[in-house]
Amino acid sequence: MVPSRRTSQTWLPDIFNDFFDTNWMDRMNATAPAINVLEDENGYELELAAPGMTKEDFKVHLNDDGNLVIEMEKKQDEKQEKRHGHYLRREFSYSKFQQTMLLPEDADKEKISAQVEHGVLNVNIPKIQKVKVDESKRVIEVK
Repeated sequence: MVPSRRTSQTWLPDIFNDFFDTNWMDRMNATAPAINVLEDENGYELELAAPGMTKEDFKVHLNDDGNLVIEMEKKQDEKQEKRHGHYLRREFSYSKFQQTMLLPEDADKEKISAQVEHGVLNVNIPKIQKVKVDESKRVIEVK
């Protein structure tokens, strides 16, 4: 399973990026959730760290190309009492994440399931089960 990333190529070479170094500037706390992918003989298990998220915050689906798309969006507006025209505390929070995963050819796309438990989104992707034919007992029909 391979994550698909869309990045725009910059026309500036890296030397210009190094010259305009902005490490001294504070950066927004925008990180992608950690993702683990486990494989066994029966399928794949995808784990996405999502502390504080609920199942209502996720949308998991297959796109038109048959790729797995995981979308997460959390809006939060915590307000404390307003006194004398000044907020004592007011915080806005908004998180959004989207990841597209290219599924392996042996993934059974009809049987994918997902659940959120203890701050982790678990996506179960079974493998297509191949029917094994016992060649020694195979009967050939005579016409």
